[in-house]
Amino acid sequence: MISADNESFKPEAGRYHLYISWACPWANRCAMVRVMKGLETTIGLSVVHPTWGKTRPDNPQDSHTGWAFGESGVAKVNVNGYGNVVVNDIKPDTINGCKYVRDLYDLSGAPPTYSVPILWDIKTKSIVNNESSDIVLMLNSAFNEFAEKPNLDLAPVELKASMDDLDSWIYNDINNGVYKCGFARSQEAYDKALKDLENAMGKLDCLLSDRKYVTGERFTMSDIRLFVTLIRFDEVYVVYFKCDSKKVSEYINIMRYCKDVWKVPGIKETTKMDHIKGHYFTSHPHLNELGIIPKGPNFIGQLEMK
Repeated sequence: MISADNESFKPEAGRYHLYISWACPWANRCAMVRVMKGLETTIGLSVVHPTWGKTRPDNPQDSHTGWAFGESGVAKVNVNGYGNVVVNDIKPDTINGCKYVRDLYDLSGAPPTYSVPILWDIKTKSIVNNESSDIVLMLNSAFNEFAEKPNLDLAPVELKASMDDLDSWIYNDINNGVYKCGFARSQEAYDKALKDLENAMGKLDCLLSDRKYVTGERFTMSDIRLFVTLIRFDEVYVVYFKCDSKKVSEYINIMRYCKDVWKVPGIKETTKMDHIKGHYFTSHPHLNELGIIPKGPNFIGQLEMK
């Protein structure tokens, strides 16, 4: 962990670099906190293309597919050659010149999870951390001497117990619950996952009936954790992961909550729906072989309606 007390990883401006995907909810929240804290000039950013590709295209024996860098405005197809995803807001790896996130893991010698986000140490050419829960906390407090908004605290100590309790069931049944539905391998597993998701969403809607944010009147890291799933729900998870029993837009209190979160500085500018939809609908051919991207309900447009 980066801290003033850690001799190996001390907070320094320009020393660390963040690798993300706008599409990945876990990586997305790291980018949100970076902007909210005003760390854009302190910590660099690289952004992969949303569509997964073969990470060793010259080796037919290596079938791994994953995050790849690309060029803004250049069309990319899925691993089966279908689809036609064109997006902007891609940022190449200007630190190591890697073509694939996999290369960063190989370069650093870290365990090969090949995932994002990655908080990279330029000085030692190593991965400091690739767990979003840890990275957002470091961004929240470790770099305050360089941050434009050092007094913004998204993880206040006095709310820790409440946040821990909320994060536990929200992660298990909502954040991860949508994936349990989408990647269920049996009807029984899907039915259980969907029921758990329905119960959790009902519980959340009830919770938000008497408060602005999940812990009360103060916007916290728990809201970021939740919102990155909710913003993807109607556009992606309802269709792609079969979470179709009830949309976010059909919950009165959750929808009001989403509109409030949308107004928080740093949320709108770090939400890229073209990346989100481009990734999910083209990166898992076994779920959507031809890479066709549904038009969707324009959920962001609904958030901006008065």
